[in-house]
Amino acid sequence: MEAYTGFAEVYDTFMDDVPYEAWGGYLAGVLREEKIEDGLVCELGCGTGKITRFLAARGYDMIGIDASEEMLCAARAQDCEHILYLEQDMREFELYGTVRAVISVCDSMNYMLKESDLLKVFRLVNNYLDPGGIFLFDLNTVYKFRELMGTRTFSDHRETGTLVWDNFYDEETCVNEYGLTLFIKEESGLYRRYEETHYERGYALEEIIALLEEAGMEFVRACDGDTHGPVRADSGRIYVLAREKGKKGAWRE
Repeated sequence: MEAYTGFAEVYDTFMDDVPYEAWGGYLAGVLREEKIEDGLVCELGCGTGKITRFLAARGYDMIGIDASEEMLCAARAQDCEHILYLEQDMREFELYGTVRAVISVCDSMNYMLKESDLLKVFRLVNNYLDPGGIFLFDLNTVYKFRELMGTRTFSDHRETGTLVWDNFYDEETCVNEYGLTLFIKEESGLYRRYEETHYERGYALEEIIALLEEAGMEFVRACDGDTHGPVRADSGRIYVLAREKGKKGAWRE
């Protein structure tokens, strides 16, 4: 089933524990460190647009890309910053020109289950970056999938509905599968049931660096997603920063 269909209706409700303000603040800080204080910035896997709007409110001309029509509808309904939202698969995304930076958070890159697909994304990012532009993204780690999520069931009960999350991690393929069952309360008081299955792959940092370099980009640094210090063996999420490098790996299919 296509990801984030029924879930799009209540995504922000069930994701209200995600520290979007802190994430946005970190992203904005890195952009400023890289002397990117305005201009075009593209977000891949923008979802309902929380980070897109956060950066738009800070003076960036934002483009949000997501493959889910339902998520983009939710984003557009909340948009007051005149953001350009595009319904595109990030493996095939197209822009009208280059941008100063590309960002991606909330483990969107983990949805690329094949190295060849992740390489396609990296090559396209490099292709659409301004000279010296940056690519900043996060990843869930193998440690998180194996040790923190594993084979477990989680549930979340809200006034608007209930989410049941059945998780399974395959050690051999490094693919994390999670089945979502949602019971969403309707105006009648009855509950409608939705089911979705999502897959994410864990990558070692060394694999990510090799793919970035194959795509023609320069790996700059990686850090722990919470402390922003060095990546640790028990880091659950990391940030990776890369830079456009002369379009050496630029590619269009």
